[in-house]
Amino acid sequence: MGIISIEQADRLYWLGRYTERVYTTLKMFSKSFDNLIDGIADSYVEFCKSIDIPNVYEDKADFVRRYPFDTALSDSIISNLNRAYDNAIVLRENIGSESLAYIQLAIYEMNKAARSKAPLIELQKVNDNLLAFYGIADDQIDSENVRNIIKAGKRIERIDMYARLGVEKKELRREINRMIPRVEKSGLKHDKEKLASLRQLIEETEIDYYKIVAEVESIF
Repeated sequence: MGIISIEQADRLYWLGRYTERVYTTLKMFSKSFDNLIDGIADSYVEFCKSIDIPNVYEDKADFVRRYPFDTALSDSIISNLNRAYDNAIVLRENIGSESLAYIQLAIYEMNKAARSKAPLIELQKVNDNLLAFYGIADDQIDSENVRNIIKAGKRIERIDMYARLGVEKKELRREINRMIPRVEKSGLKHDKEKLASLRQLIEETEIDYYKIVAEVESIF
């Protein structure tokens, strides 16, 4: 493809971020599902706190029903998936119809999960389709620049989520080292000092997770 417009670059970046946000939060939700159903009554409160979303739920049953599927909630999983689709549909010519189809399939499985009494299988299929989207995008999108912008968004979102969750230093270092080359190759104007700061922060004895979130959010 030719020159990427500012609007297209922004949508590609957020396509990467929203798909990763859905993927990571779904993994966490599915992993915690049994505890949320059978565990202590307020376990969902800690879940909301861990991923830094407002607790607007009446109880754990309300959380399990609404957090994945309530389109009226801006922080719900389905809302983030819909944002990914909104960007993908506009970017059809950039990413290809086959890549777009996997986002559509993810929404289809999410809607099936919303109607199911045991939604974990369908929710896993949502993430399977997101993984397929990344794979087919890597294979079918000819523009390296387009691929790098999507991956830059994906990597930045993952670091943002992982830092909020306080993952181990080794894992966070790995993701930062994978993110930096994508940002540098994306062609997007970015703050090189923020990248240097992240390199330094991840080598500190005590990891300042809040500082990492602040730095990664201000790269662009």
